[in-house]
Amino acid sequence: MMTSMIDDNGELRQHYALGLEKDRLAAGAGLLERLRTEEIIRRHLPRPGAMVLDVGGGPGVYATWLAREGYTVHLVDPVPLHLEQAEESSRQSRTPLAGVHLGDARQLAWLDGSAEVVLLLGPLYHLTARQDRLRALREAARVLAPGGVIFVAAICRFASLLDGLARQLLDDPTFAAIVERDLAEGQHRNPSDRADYFTTAYFHLPDELRAEVVEAGFAPLQVLAVEGPLWLMSNLEQHLSDVKRRERLLAALRRIEAEPTLVGASAHLLAVARRP
Repeated sequence: MMTSMIDDNGELRQHYALGLEKDRLAAGAGLLERLRTEEIIRRHLPRPGAMVLDVGGGPGVYATWLAREGYTVHLVDPVPLHLEQAEESSRQSRTPLAGVHLGDARQLAWLDGSAEVVLLLGPLYHLTARQDRLRALREAARVLAPGGVIFVAAICRFASLLDGLARQLLDDPTFAAIVERDLAEGQHRNPSDRADYFTTAYFHLPDELRAEVVEAGFAPLQVLAVEGPLWLMSNLEQHLSDVKRRERLLAALRRIEAEPTLVGASAHLLAVARRP
């Protein structure tokens, strides 16, 4: 029987039971995150028809997108609400998911080398111990075929500080203490009842994410900034709603996505790597 990555902590179950994840990627900084993540993934995908495992796929935003693109997609997630939401999205789609499964990134039910693509766009956030993150990465390597590609998302170490500056949250002593621990240890803890302060998580340094991917046995291609500094724009929604402005923003991000001196200004990092 698989153990869920959230069974260790009721706080995580409570946070995701709020259902905030379903629409998070539809507007504002979340929309920018989705557009950029899809753009980066699209660059490295094999031909349609390939088998994709979306591990920690949540409500299925990326899984249903890839199914529409012609891929055979299985979604795995430890949160029952997310599975219900993903199944509903799949039912409403002309190209449904191949499967929606309760599971844990550290112990997958698939055979060795059975997938051509693995998405880990969330599990590393909530595996706060390094050995658990490496276990999840090695499990992804096991199920990937040789030459298969993995996309690994992480929250950047500086995200809470930058968010606090942008939203003027540092006047709150509770939030200031959260940020201090984030910067010192990468261990994010929220003792308050504010859902917008997030929940138990680990925040990576860019070089740290790369090192974990390499240690797990992957050949790293890139660690990229997803949103860059643009997620901090106060009028971001207005820019994204205009097609020409949106393309200018995305073009600007492409120019700096791999710039080492700016990668840490992004809320999210995305590592792209292959199994040798």
